[in-house]
Amino acid sequence: MVHFFAWMPICLLKWFFTERNREMNRVRAWLQGLSKQDKRIIGGDIKTVQYGWPIGMPVVRKMEPGLWEVRCRFDQRIARILFTVKGEKMILLHGFIKKSQKTPQADLQLAIDRKANLEK
Repeated sequence: MVHFFAWMPICLLKWFFTERNREMNRVRAWLQGLSKQDKRIIGGDIKTVQYGWPIGMPVVRKMEPGLWEVRCRFDQRIARILFTVKGEKMILLHGFIKKSQKTPQADLQLAIDRKANLEK
């Protein structure tokens, strides 16, 4: 038996946006600055998470409780999208291009702060 909603994503995509200061969505702005090919790769990886959640390595890695990263590989670079899940919503908190093997503490802390802001 095929379920009618089998094609629906498990997690609905949401962008981080603070109601308090109505700031422009930084993740969306970052994505818009990438090449078409890079956007296509990131979009495919995000869609994999949406339709397969929960999912693990190599696509998703848990960073800390309630915070994960989508791991995107380009030809010569690596990108990360840090996100949280609230109910059925995948909320993108921060995106960046990695320049070293380890996730920069400043990028991780920014995602942690944005996640904490959501929980207020």
